[in-house]
Amino acid sequence: MPSFTPVQSVVKALDLLAEINRSGLATVGDLHRRTGLPKPTIVRLLETLIATGYVMRDSRVRGYQVTSGVNRLSAGFHGAPMVIEAARPWATALTRQIKWPCAVCVLDYDAVIVRFSTIPDSPISPFHATLGHRLSLGGRALGRAYLAFCPEEERTIVRSAMLASPDPENSGLGDEELERLIAQARWRGYTERDPAVEPRTSATIAVPIMLGERVLATFGVTFFRSVVATPDDRARIIHPLKKAAASIETQLKALSQSMGVAFQDEK
Repeated sequence: MPSFTPVQSVVKALDLLAEINRSGLATVGDLHRRTGLPKPTIVRLLETLIATGYVMRDSRVRGYQVTSGVNRLSAGFHGAPMVIEAARPWATALTRQIKWPCAVCVLDYDAVIVRFSTIPDSPISPFHATLGHRLSLGGRALGRAYLAFCPEEERTIVRSAMLASPDPENSGLGDEELERLIAQARWRGYTERDPAVEPRTSATIAVPIMLGERVLATFGVTFFRSVVATPDDRARIIHPLKKAAASIETQLKALSQSMGVAFQDEK
């Protein structure tokens, strides 16, 4: 909840800008009908948006349209931030349901990096903090989920980075083992942390968050092995995790279509 009342003039200006963007070209009358704002208010807001470079008046057709200046509003807002924003409420809800902490990761060269974590919301987290941690593609569930489900052409490039990596979890993964990992992951629909890597008292199960054939992020749950010890225990994690991931994918697909967002790798 906001700590203060929103500035209504800012809210109205942003709503008006969004409506002009949707319309392509709009008159004051069009904007009055669509927003319900008084015409004098619309005119004042339009003059402000023109002065700041976001809107222009087209005298030929007596209407208003957005300028290329609106691109400044999306600078730095690529695929990864949007995925995290979309995943945040689903991850939080999942931890509320199953109690174990969740993490959402994006690719970072030869690893994935934790961009969102629900450890603060979990009463039984195996870790105190993981935000910003890099997790190998070869040994960690959240990394393996990217490796196993990304397109083959991309995997070839990522594999080269892994083989040159000083991390033994990456460079030590052989070709035959990788093929088994991919086949198993695609059959199950999820990946697991290598049980040989530390800490051995905990485990992680992860799934990809995809848009078409592309992996935008990975999404996983971490738990104590001694507590989640039976197939039924694991199912109570795996099924809600997959369901939450599917909901995130549905939301991202709708966002990408409605906003025309081109998901890009962060640099």
